[in-house]
Amino acid sequence: MQPSRTAAAPPLPLRDLDLILERTAPLWEDARGRRVFLTGGTGFFGCWLVESFCHINRALELDAQLVVLTRNPAAFAAKCPHLAAEAGVTLHAGDVRKFEFPAGAFDFVLHAATATDARLIEADPVEAFSTIVAGTERVLAFAAACGARRFLLTSSGAIYGKQPPDLTHVPETYPGGPDPLAPSSVYAEGKRAAEMLCALHAQKSGLDCAIARCWAFCGPHLPLDQHFAIGNFIGDVLAGRPIRIQGDGTPRRSYLYAADLAIWLWTMLFRGPSLVPINVGSSQDVSILELARTVASVLRPETEIQAARTPDPAVPPPRYVPSVDRARDLLGLAPTVSLEEGIRRTAAWYRGSPAGA
Repeated sequence: MQPSRTAAAPPLPLRDLDLILERTAPLWEDARGRRVFLTGGTGFFGCWLVESFCHINRALELDAQLVVLTRNPAAFAAKCPHLAAEAGVTLHAGDVRKFEFPAGAFDFVLHAATATDARLIEADPVEAFSTIVAGTERVLAFAAACGARRFLLTSSGAIYGKQPPDLTHVPETYPGGPDPLAPSSVYAEGKRAAEMLCALHAQKSGLDCAIARCWAFCGPHLPLDQHFAIGNFIGDVLAGRPIRIQGDGTPRRSYLYAADLAIWLWTMLFRGPSLVPINVGSSQDVSILELARTVASVLRPETEIQAARTPDPAVPPPRYVPSVDRARDLLGLAPTVSLEEGIRRTAAWYRGSPAGA
């Protein structure tokens, strides 16, 4: 079962943290004795970044410091007490759009705060847009004020708009975009504006701004009750329910395991070329029906799968799948954990298996 929102989350699997350390170890000399500022520390991305930072900081004896911006430090401490108690972690209270700048110099700024809950975006799209755009502007202003050498923006594959059915994998050079007048484009347009703000600040101050266009993921801390199909399917199996597909099961998606996500983001923070956007995700695509069958086969093969609609053979399946050639060619990045293994590790974490089991 998924831990309640008031329950403390267990630590991440030790084998995942060791994998991140193994794949990024040479990069961390740049952070030795340095300070890193992170927004979005309580979210899916943030929890992985904070815990992997703590693990690597201890293992390599970096004496680095991580300052984590959070609207509610008490809530963060309740969710991840083992991280809040870390000597190298400081929680800094504030709204991403108007937080007080922490004192002192920082070498690295990682901006992972965003509005991702589809229900909240639909309920107040103006607030969601403001959080993304005004928040990015504020964090960039802080990066300039604190003398940061490197800035990483977690953008999104949503910035490309609807993927054409004849384009199997979207490259970073694809010139498409969302409908700027559709309220459903709030998240995508916010991320497009955030990327533009990075370009403007880089031009103004010379700040190196790496841009990670993030797609779809699987792993511990991914919500099991929101708009993430893979999370919902895992949640269905853990609860003993049939897997319920809301549509016809034909859309094609791909999923990168969260340990690989952390490897890619840390690599981009330290080595990503400035203003060269890089897709962060997997190129191995599956249909939603195939995904449901994979989740069932890995976790409980007898699970029933129910689809709300029958596919229309005349309608090409929608796709949301990146090309990751640029990540491979520029930074040597590639997935290391398979979809099946990622599902297995996510379910084990939610079941409360000991870290590293």
